[in-house]
Amino acid sequence: MKQFGTFTLDTLNECLWQAGVRIPLPPKPFAVLRYLVEHPGRLVSHDELLDALWPETYVQPQILRTYMLDLRKVLNDDARNPRFIQSLPKRGYCFIAGLTDAPAGGLAAAETISPLTLPPSSLTGRRAELSALQAAMRDAAAGTRQVFFVTGETGIGKTALIEAFRSQVEATASVLVAHGQCIPGFAGKQEYYPLADAFRCGSDSAVAEAVCRMLRNSKGTPGVSGTEGNVSASLVPGELCASLEDLAREKPLLLILEDLQWADESTLSVISALARRRGDAKLTIVTTAAPQTGSTYEPVAHLMHDLCMRRLCRSIALPRLVRTEAATLMRARLQQSVLPVGLADFVYEHSEGNPRFVLCILEHLIAEKILASVSHGDAPRWELQKPLDQTDAATPGELAHMIELEIEHLSVEEQKMLEAGSLAPVAFPAWMIAAALGRDLAATEEACDALARRVSFVRRAGEDDLPDGTRSSFYVFAHTMFREVLYQRQSPGRRAARHVRVAERLRAIFYGRDELIAQDAAAHYEAAGDWANATAMLRLALHRAMNMQAYGEAADLHEHIARLEAQDSHNQPSGAASGSGSGERVGRSANLDAFSTRI
Repeated sequence: MKQFGTFTLDTLNECLWQAGVRIPLPPKPFAVLRYLVEHPGRLVSHDELLDALWPETYVQPQILRTYMLDLRKVLNDDARNPRFIQSLPKRGYCFIAGLTDAPAGGLAAAETISPLTLPPSSLTGRRAELSALQAAMRDAAAGTRQVFFVTGETGIGKTALIEAFRSQVEATASVLVAHGQCIPGFAGKQEYYPLADAFRCGSDSAVAEAVCRMLRNSKGTPGVSGTEGNVSASLVPGELCASLEDLAREKPLLLILEDLQWADESTLSVISALARRRGDAKLTIVTTAAPQTGSTYEPVAHLMHDLCMRRLCRSIALPRLVRTEAATLMRARLQQSVLPVGLADFVYEHSEGNPRFVLCILEHLIAEKILASVSHGDAPRWELQKPLDQTDAATPGELAHMIELEIEHLSVEEQKMLEAGSLAPVAFPAWMIAAALGRDLAATEEACDALARRVSFVRRAGEDDLPDGTRSSFYVFAHTMFREVLYQRQSPGRRAARHVRVAERLRAIFYGRDELIAQDAAAHYEAAGDWANATAMLRLALHRAMNMQAYGEAADLHEHIARLEAQDSHNQPSGAASGSGSGERVGRSANLDAFSTRI
């Protein structure tokens, strides 16, 4: 581990530490920082970084700008007066801070797992958050009301954390627990639904029964109809708050409301009022929320921000697991202290640390019999049945279905935009979507910005300078699995046509300088099955590599061209390989052989 300033780079757990506090970083920004730290005091060019982080994949250099902004925010580093990372315009970056070796012993995240001490999977990577909730419960028991928002993407482990916390609280038998669930489609139809759900089972407490009656008789809640089909509208929110506070005076009350992004306005108003009201109350409110397509997350985010600014609540944003935590989760699932070689890296790279994705990929490998339990006497052991580099990394069915459900909340036009965005391997610019769909660029960019503000799995990542002097925004998917599902849901013919339109637009943007984008255009042509144009563009890239004396890259391009020519020849109708076309292909191969000899 390396230390610079007040920060420690933890390469084992792939995270950053500051004064004993772990600062989680997404995999790619961490990889950028790690590479710069490992090559201090010298220029690291954009191309070098891209080759190190995305080998064998063409990625627009502008994506580095986005990750650098993320790193500067975490490090509190000013680009104009840098302490850690110096930007060298149009060239790259240089890590300028002094480095020292840091001992690993004092960092709590580095766990050693023995066969008999495997932790419950629900607690993996969440011990600090669980401790914060426990501390809040102790403060509430002393009379100081507590409001917590637990947030994070789908599958990050919000429910697992809540269940572990609730189990510990219920074990004391001295706390009243009310647990409600917000349901999609109920907001706006049934006011206070999650509160009614929390108290639906009744209680020995007379005050709790009064709360139940109050909610049952409130406007829009299930259970009691009034005159002419209307429900009594006599409930005053202030009375409900007072009743809940009375309930919390008898003994500590833990009120859990899950999936607040689906909550109605009345429920949010009650949470806001309870947080703002003065006076002692042995009340703890814990909510969970996830930015989700089609949900009412924006009012939740506004409420959370307002209460946090006033210091009336606390927010816990659950990060993705670091590599060692993901391995711990896998060991707990398999009940095996030592994982098969390569399994942890494979699953982590494809899950990117999302706990549900980790487990789904593991279950997928088991279902496909790639990972199997093999008997060794009385001790069965999980072993790989074939190398993971030969394993299809397709999105597991459960995750694909979950992603499809989220996509279906969007309009048809929005789905088309995201499908077009999936044509790019990492970041997708607005001009690419406009080209793929044949749309106006300005209107497409506005639609992309609006979409990125609404949905949870796309974010605006920055702007790209085009050769004609204009700028185009570009975007990234929160997880590669979203891109994969969106890519595969397109018919092959539609996908090919879109790839060709993108390639043609790319060449038009860089007219006269095709060699600069030759590999990118070739990738789109190849994905469309247009072998001739793909080969032509790769030759331009080969010629440029030779001129720059980049002989290793030229050798790779030479092999790639040979593969495409073989594919093109295989797809030719019978007899098409004769004549001038065949001679031209032979001539090209001869020229490439000459290049190969020089390399």
